[in-house]
Amino acid sequence: MRPGLPWCCLLLSLAAGCTSRYPPLNPAPGLPPPVRLDFKPPVDRLLTESVRATRTLQREGQPETRDEAAFTTETRFAPSDGGWRVAQTVRTPRQVHDGQDVPSLSGAVLERFTLRMQLAADGTFVKLVGPEAAQEALRQVAPTGTGVPEVERFFTPEALESRTRREWEAKYAGLLQRNLVEGQRTWAVDFVDVDGEERAYLLERTVQGTRPTTFGDAVVLSLQCLDALPPDAPAELRAAWVEAGSPEISKGVTCEGEQVVAWGRFIPVRRLLKVKAVGAGGTLTLTTESQAEALQEEGP
Repeated sequence: MRPGLPWCCLLLSLAAGCTSRYPPLNPAPGLPPPVRLDFKPPVDRLLTESVRATRTLQREGQPETRDEAAFTTETRFAPSDGGWRVAQTVRTPRQVHDGQDVPSLSGAVLERFTLRMQLAADGTFVKLVGPEAAQEALRQVAPTGTGVPEVERFFTPEALESRTRREWEAKYAGLLQRNLVEGQRTWAVDFVDVDGEERAYLLERTVQGTRPTTFGDAVVLSLQCLDALPPDAPAELRAAWVEAGSPEISKGVTCEGEQVVAWGRFIPVRRLLKVKAVGAGGTLTLTTESQAEALQEEGP
């Protein structure tokens, strides 16, 4: 696995399929009531999530290559500046190439700094706080000039903030602080790295209903990709595309997945997304999954 891929850094989720360990959606007679997905994160709690990513590349006439990354994140939410401060650390990163564990410079950096996000009261991403800490962590494991240039670019404050903002918005933009009804669709722009080139696609999220989880009742959304802006695109879809900078949408990108978010108290219970991108260099499949494992009260 070459270091520096976006899914090595944060908030990524996965397995090789889109099945769920949770029970089926709750049946409801008639039209179910809307669910209000307010941003009410747990305060003074430590949220632990497992994160996995699998990347396969199939080129014509060549064996498939397979890279895997896995780690654990620990996240804390605290009121700050009229909004929220999110502090996230990475534990036990592991990287595997074609079945063999390999050293991970990116993983070593991630273990040595805390990613800090400032969010507005409604959960909107505002900025990273102290993103320079990533470069200091990089200098600890690879002094200037001795590291991999790609990894150095990956951890610059500008790249880190841009990537974190996009990942947060791909997961939650258009979902928070609003009533959601079954069948409702929301959209976000996301990107996949193919041979060093970022390819944009439209991520469509459809409300499927609610489901009980160990973290409380949750809203369930199915995920799929659009590789073109439809001629009759709803205003909300066009607005999401414009707000993302109106990027060129790449043909040949498809995906499927599921997102589960607890709504009484904001907990990202689970997110699974399998993206396939077909291009001249072959077929890339990136599967990411994050799973909430525990929510623990922290001591004084």
